Amino acid sequence: MSMPEASGSLKEMMDRPFFEPLYELYRTYGGIFKLSFGPQTFVVVSDPRMMRQILATSADKFSKGILSDILEFVMGNGLIPANGDIWLERRRAIVPSMHKAFLENMIQTFAACTDRGLTVIADSVAQKKSLEVEGFFSRLALDIIGHAVFDFDFDATTHNDPVIKAVYTVLREAEYRSLAPIPWWKIPSVDMFVPQQRRVRDALMVINQTLDRLVQSVQDMLNDEQDNLDTSKLSILHFLLASREVVSAQQLRDDLMTLLIAGHETTAAVLTWTFYELSKRPDIVAAMQEEIDRVIGEEPVTSSSLLQLDLCTRVIAESMRLYPQPPVLIRRALESVRVGEYVVPEGTDIFLSVWNLHRSPSLWKNPLLFDPDRFPKNSGMPSEISTDFGYLPFGGGRRKCIGAQFALLESLNIVSSILRKYDFTMASDAPDVELTTGATIHSTNGLHLQFTERAQRPPSQHPEIPIEMPKTGKCPYHR
Repeated sequence: MSMPEASGSLKEMMDRPFFEPLYELYRTYGGIFKLSFGPQTFVVVSDPRMMRQILATSADKFSKGILSDILEFVMGNGLIPANGDIWLERRRAIVPSMHKAFLENMIQTFAACTDRGLTVIADSVAQKKSLEVEGFFSRLALDIIGHAVFDFDFDATTHNDPVIKAVYTVLREAEYRSLAPIPWWKIPSVDMFVPQQRRVRDALMVINQTLDRLVQSVQDMLNDEQDNLDTSKLSILHFLLASREVVSAQQLRDDLMTLLIAGHETTAAVLTWTFYELSKRPDIVAAMQEEIDRVIGEEPVTSSSLLQLDLCTRVIAESMRLYPQPPVLIRRALESVRVGEYVVPEGTDIFLSVWNLHRSPSLWKNPLLFDPDRFPKNSGMPSEISTDFGYLPFGGGRRKCIGAQFALLESLNIVSSILRKYDFTMASDAPDVELTTGATIHSTNGLHLQFTERAQRPPSQHPEIPIEMPKTGKCPYHR
């Protein structure tokens, strides 16, 4: 049986966020189809059963493919782009650093960084000015991941620094390369005569020099305090060096760069689109504030209290459904493999469209509606397991994001800390909010919100939209 085949316009894919035309093609061609641009052909998958096969049951038959090529210049053989034995070794080394005591200790870091970030919101309130929150959330998440990974204070929310500028230079370059039709940056000595590539080269030098200093500083500290280490307070870098694992300086650098970039960009995107949707739903904001008052009140946050924020969790889950980060996962077939009813030849690059999956009319009732009540109450953060691969907020299978719990606690802390103190609306002079493609989903002109001191109000009348339960009763999230 031959696979359905769509032909696409490269110009259309470049002129719009590429996941949008993929959605239109999915509605026409179904859960799996070929997409050709001249001699280049991809397979686009949007079916949960096929997602499960590629990500979980037959994961050893697929690699990261072109994603590894795109990210090699900045992440090398870090956990995200690495394949095969290298990936397995790095995962075994890094996963233990995300232990329970580390996450509990990180709550203090979340709170301290967020409190500093709240001063930026307070200044905007005092000056009665709007705040561009996409950039704000990105810098706040960078502060948090800096402490978590290196025990390093970027202080990105309140000042600029050459290291911060360098991080964003290489991040934007990775996004640019993911969309460029021709890898012209591979031309020998291109960084000698193309300003863009020269800036990338210089930025990588700044970051590498900073990482070298941090690694040496931590190593010196461990040598001095080896017998008195409190492992619950170790950053990930401390943990990796304290393990005494034999690893090259380059591999350690790749691991740290991967955690630094992936660990803050996705959280910032989740927060941006959460607040965008909430700016249109003051009723939900009021209900969230009541929950925060009841569960946390004026007490310091803990992991336990954050995880009791049921409505806040469902709001974040719904934001990640409508705006998955990233919107597309990439794989390459290492051998000819049958996916569903079709044979995918060896070497085929595959786009796993999480965007299509999360907005599928066959899986979700009113899929384009922002509705936190579509998720059952008091069930925790939904996952690929609870939804039978119909929802992939952190990927799935062996290569599922190792920082899922970290990201959830971080997001809950930031959301609850802001809503404890402030109300907000879309700024009156805000530009239209439109989507654009990057490593995550960005806005074209930022998200401009007007914050005000939180007002006292009567209990909210947040309407609940009944969930349509499936006839099979197998998955309460699906139609």
